Amino acid sequence: MEQVSSTGRPVQITVTDGYDLKGFKGDTPVTFIRAEFNQVVLGDSAKIAVSPEGTAKYNFTCNFEFNPEGGVTLHDLAHKPVFLTMTEVLPKEKKQKEEKTMILGQAVVDLLPLLEGESSFETMVPLHPVPGSPLEALRSGIKQCSLEVKVFVAEPLLTTAQISGGNLLKVTLEAAYSVPESFIPMGLLQNFMVGLQVPSAGEKDYPIFFKNGTLKLGGEREPVPRPKKWPIANILAPGANNIPDAFIVGGPYEEEEGELNHPEDREFRNQAECIKKRITWDLESRCYLDPPAVISFQKRIADCRFWPVEITRVPLVTVPKGKSAKFEKTDDEGRLSFHGVAYVNMVPLLYPGVKRIRGAFHVYPYLGSTVYEKTKCSFSLFRDTGHHLIQNNKIGGINSPVSKPVISKNLKEEKTVKEKDMEARSRPGDVQAPSIKSQSSDTPLEVEPSLCNNPEGQQYVEAGTYIVLEIELDKALVPKRMPEELARRVKEMIPPRPPLTRRTGGAQKAVSDYHMQIKNISRAILNEYHRMFGKQAVKVGSDLDSETLEEQKCQLNYELNCSGKYFAFKEQLKHAVVKIVREKYLKTTAFESQEELQKFISELYVFLVDQMHVALNQAMPDDVQGTPSTIYTSSEQLRLFAFEAEVNENYEMATVYYEERLVREPQNLEHWLDYGAFCLLTEDNIKAQECFRKALSLNQNHIHSLLLCGVLAVLMENYEQAEIFFEDATCLEPTNVVAWTLLGLYYEIQNNDIRMEMAFHEAFKQLQARVLQAQVTKQRSTGTVEYVEEGGKDDSCLGPWGITSGSSTAAVKVEVPAGLGAPLSILDGFLDESSNLQSESHEPILSVQSQDPTTSQKPSNTFMKEIPSKKEASECQESSTCLHPTLYSVSQTPATIFMETIRFLMKVNAVQYVHRVLAHELLCPHGGPSCEYYLVLAQTHLLKKDFAKAEEYLQQAAQMDYLNPNVWGVKGHLYFLSGNHAEAKACYERTISFVVDASEMHFIFLRLGQIYLEEKEYEKAKKTYLQVCKRSPSCLTWLGLGIACYKLDELTEAEDALSEANALNNYNAEVWAYLALVCLKAGRQLEAEQAYKYTMKLKLKDESLLAEIHMVQETVGFGNPSF
Repeated sequence: MEQVSSTGRPVQITVTDGYDLKGFKGDTPVTFIRAEFNQVVLGDSAKIAVSPEGTAKYNFTCNFEFNPEGGVTLHDLAHKPVFLTMTEVLPKEKKQKEEKTMILGQAVVDLLPLLEGESSFETMVPLHPVPGSPLEALRSGIKQCSLEVKVFVAEPLLTTAQISGGNLLKVTLEAAYSVPESFIPMGLLQNFMVGLQVPSAGEKDYPIFFKNGTLKLGGEREPVPRPKKWPIANILAPGANNIPDAFIVGGPYEEEEGELNHPEDREFRNQAECIKKRITWDLESRCYLDPPAVISFQKRIADCRFWPVEITRVPLVTVPKGKSAKFEKTDDEGRLSFHGVAYVNMVPLLYPGVKRIRGAFHVYPYLGSTVYEKTKCSFSLFRDTGHHLIQNNKIGGINSPVSKPVISKNLKEEKTVKEKDMEARSRPGDVQAPSIKSQSSDTPLEVEPSLCNNPEGQQYVEAGTYIVLEIELDKALVPKRMPEELARRVKEMIPPRPPLTRRTGGAQKAVSDYHMQIKNISRAILNEYHRMFGKQAVKVGSDLDSETLEEQKCQLNYELNCSGKYFAFKEQLKHAVVKIVREKYLKTTAFESQEELQKFISELYVFLVDQMHVALNQAMPDDVQGTPSTIYTSSEQLRLFAFEAEVNENYEMATVYYEERLVREPQNLEHWLDYGAFCLLTEDNIKAQECFRKALSLNQNHIHSLLLCGVLAVLMENYEQAEIFFEDATCLEPTNVVAWTLLGLYYEIQNNDIRMEMAFHEAFKQLQARVLQAQVTKQRSTGTVEYVEEGGKDDSCLGPWGITSGSSTAAVKVEVPAGLGAPLSILDGFLDESSNLQSESHEPILSVQSQDPTTSQKPSNTFMKEIPSKKEASECQESSTCLHPTLYSVSQTPATIFMETIRFLMKVNAVQYVHRVLAHELLCPHGGPSCEYYLVLAQTHLLKKDFAKAEEYLQQAAQMDYLNPNVWGVKGHLYFLSGNHAEAKACYERTISFVVDASEMHFIFLRLGQIYLEEKEYEKAKKTYLQVCKRSPSCLTWLGLGIACYKLDELTEAEDALSEANALNNYNAEVWAYLALVCLKAGRQLEAEQAYKYTMKLKLKDESLLAEIHMVQETVGFGNPSF
């Protein structure tokens, strides 16, 4: 045993016991253990006899020296195990001078725990039998022979800084598929090798080699899971080749990070991995990265992005056994052949939280100039160290972990060693691979031959060769925020706001107490009246004359005053009145003047009397005249009314409707989101931010609230908060395409290209998975494809903001009941419909999009009659769920991640984002100009009142999908806004004539009806308004119907329609004006005067309509009280 130097630290390995052992001869064989590490024999144990039960106590201890400065390093501990070889000593036969030994098996001890900071560990390692060993019989049994091993070091090999800052890199080479046809398993033996470099400490790079690949003819797929193997040759026991608890599990192509992970590559991958030739390795090599190497590794990835992984074929040369034997050098021995390279994109390892990448990578000819251009690496492992490979690539070279010293003479004669370990010459101290500094020089180190000088490498391209590689780190290079931390940060910015408990006091309570006291006092006075005059007086009270009633009143007042009950009633009521003064009128201090006191008393008296009547009417309902029933407007109707107000630029009325929704249901986050989107339309970003944050405080797991808070944070340049919101959204719903895309757009604003690529890649992967899921759902269905939501739940009951999920996956045949309409967007809807009809058109349209109830059902404000110049950055606004979606029978899927994000952003009026995403859509390989793209562009230009550009883009959209009703609907809005009502009428009529409705028909009907009224086609106007009243009734629809009926002299129908309009909105002056005209012509003076009064009070702006009212008033002789 060698003495441990003063600078080294001993690593002690102790084999204590063996279990379930068995030998070649006898029940109690004599065995010993030989320990080896790094091709060095550490020692042999004593010869121990195995007990009849199969156990043996070895208590064998050996050690080796760990010395980072030389000898055994952390790299050796990472990828080299300790081999424990069990040998049986056979009994001596007659005339036998030496003992004969037979190897039973090998055990492997992985030293990886020492690199995890542990100073000692115990393990039970299986003893793998060698071929022909009697231990093989136990392989299929319940028990397997094993050794109990303890590993100990006096102190941890890694410092605290190394544990926290270091990392462990694992590289697994699975196979090379679809290799050139010239690779044949016969003839001269070949060594197929793959190598790559890993940054190490200082200027040195650490080489990793995978040798001895096995060429297979194909015919079946490689099994999974299959074990990973040690990158060490000539291990005696086949089972000892396998790394414990390490398996190749494979996975779907779409989840890989390589180059062949698209749906169009699936067929080629299946053929290559089942039928074609392949070279398999299944080797895992490990490399320890100390903190400086981790920094260098991270910097190298950021600078170079692509990593060269070389592949080559080297001929194997057989060495004769005799020492003096000679052999002839072959022609192929002196050069490398089939030198190729694969470019592995290492950038995903810089994504937050990513520790593993696995994928298939094309193999290209190795051309130094091309490799340098792509990877900034001018050093080749095989080209620049080729002489080492040639000299060390002879069969018979020493490469066995059990080679020094030789176990026995017989073993030496039986063993054939294949090649000398290349790592002996390729250690960091020997191979001086240039670092990132030397590799970034302006010129390569040598001139590379042209492509024609590497015809063998070109065969990789012709055959479509690719390698499957996995690179895994123990810790992510870029830590990812944990979901708990993100949730905590969001909670700190926006604390949850549970509903406040109702106060026991307050103005409402004060008035309620006053009502209660009034009821109690009225009940007491009624009892007193019954005592004095009897209950019969009440029953016949209607027959009493006024004098009798007055006399009874005087007697009652006298009795109450004399008995003191009147004073008691006043005192009983006093406290309630004081509470009203304090809580209702907030009067708690003395009045400054007598006039102010008298004014307040008068006001208070009127209020108290009114409330007294309210209380008395509640106490005696039989005496109260029945109040007219009111028409209840639902939240969805209020949303529609708000949108109509926005179209007419009546933002004040729209605000009233939105706020009324909030007052009715303050805990409904959809209402807050709608109001916030409206505030974005009016460019009130501060109020929009308040609304979105209020919605998030109601449900901090709501994805759309998080995304909108992030959008507002970016608009207000609070970038740190925006990152928190977007990241939290992706953590809560990793399958949300819009969340990943918005996160990528945020990183683009921050000029963080690597994370931008990560977010866009993840968004595309989720969209691809959704499309595949939709295809599977469609195949399983019987004809109607149902919505498949991202989270896997039915979306039919969700609101327009998707309470539980983001967006749907497959398009569908949907029919919404009349009472449960869904909000549709003019923009998003026509985007959806365009793809619907693309499948029916003969135009080559590639983009298809989803009918997504969470992102598409929202009308647009593009079609407002007038939009001030300051609103040019505004976008669409939401409509009511009363709007009915149309029937869809064509399967639709989102075209790209960017177009799906555009729908979401247009819905919330974030036009700044829209322009940025449109640029991405134009450059996207799967995107580009499409009907939907041009429709969005037309939308943005309509907002700016750039009618010429909008018309140009609509023409482009029509050329790509001429039968799309949404194109014609938008063109109708364009002509309507520009004043060309004749063209608008033609477009609208074409739109409603399609079999499939446009996605937003509400304003198409409204404006078409308005044009019919202007052209005096009253029958058509009546028919049009009747249709829209059935679909989505509102004040404007009933008003249009009432006007049409009035013009047709159908006064009864006109009055009914106008009454409906008045019930939905009694602040519309035009409704009151036409009601006045109807009443004037019907000869009802009182109603005519009342309607005219409200017409003037609400300040009717239509002068011609007001003149018509005055003319009819003069004709009938009444209706204007001012005459």
